[in-house]
Amino acid sequence: MGWEVKQYGVNDFTSYRAKGAVTLMTPEPTGGLYRDEGVAAFLNRYGYADKSGKADRINFGGIYTASRDFHADTGLMLRLDGFDAATGKITDFDGGIVLLDRDNTVAASWGFRGIMAHWNRKHAKAVYVPSLMQFPPPEYSYGGVVQLCEGTDVLLLLAAVSAGSVYYDPGIKMEAAGSAKPLIKRRSQFRVRHADLNALYRGAEEVAIT
Repeated sequence: MGWEVKQYGVNDFTSYRAKGAVTLMTPEPTGGLYRDEGVAAFLNRYGYADKSGKADRINFGGIYTASRDFHADTGLMLRLDGFDAATGKITDFDGGIVLLDRDNTVAASWGFRGIMAHWNRKHAKAVYVPSLMQFPPPEYSYGGVVQLCEGTDVLLLLAAVSAGSVYYDPGIKMEAAGSAKPLIKRRSQFRVRHADLNALYRGAEEVAIT
């Protein structure tokens, strides 16, 4: 019925306090070395050895916001190219969200046009449902007080990226990295603290459905 349904973990169904950040979207990069030369080349250049000691594995993770400098592990930083934070307007529709290295090489990018289509299609109306998980085995239950959010557009999203409240939090890895057929897992996710979620919408309300 036109609603995007998303869950977020909570500690209980009394306070509904979020346990962590909310994943907004997981789009693959549409430009940069990641796109042009492939994920393996991207990981070999910017990734790092698994920190728990797993052999022959390269990871790419960390938190990237528009307000932070180069990441210590990857040497990349996130910036907005073609967006004026002061006016909240796109100044170049061929720009986007970019990851840059110290040589100003675009390691990965997400063009504004693709972000616009994705965001407006999936987030025009979104309901955020609180959840609890227990295990073993994994079992989920869902709370009866949900957040109904409407009236977004990509400029609100980009303003939040510019302010640092929406950030890039990838979980990309390559196992058997030295083999002829490495196993690659892609996960490029943009996240937001639950407390900052309402700033992405012009209308938001909590509704009890039980």
